[in-house]
Amino acid sequence: FEHLFIRKTCLMDTGLYSSTGSTDAQQKLASFWSTVNDEINNVQDFKTQELPLARIKKIMKMDEEVKMISAEAPVLFAKAAEIFINELSLRAWIILKTTKRRTLQRNDIAMAVAKYDQFDFLIDIVPRDELKPQKTTGK
Repeated sequence: FEHLFIRKTCLMDTGLYSSTGSTDAQQKLASFWSTVNDEINNVQDFKTQELPLARIKKIMKMDEEVKMISAEAPVLFAKAAEIFINELSLRAWIILKTTKRRTLQRNDIAMAVAKYDQFDFLIDIVPRDELKPQKTTGK
């Protein structure tokens, strides 16, 4: 999952994500789910994923109750994980935009988890000591 965060940060640094301020990031967030929905509806090849399907299948088999896994299950989990990582990255990027930094850090992710209710299930996983006060740019 870390490589998707790195990829997302590289996209942000190359200008594919605008650096004009948090308003652009807010617009991307507002259109996030409609864009995801369009991408899902237009998928041609379900076997090509950002995350390795073998690794996902291995993680699924770690549960002792799982005996067999259909071919579609890892593909769906991979897509769900990709969407989750993209949204969390975007929300962390919005928090990053309030600082003078250009690199997404663990603290930005921890702040996104703390700020947005849909990530409440991660509160016990993301350490609270990661939360540091942010210096704002005044934008």
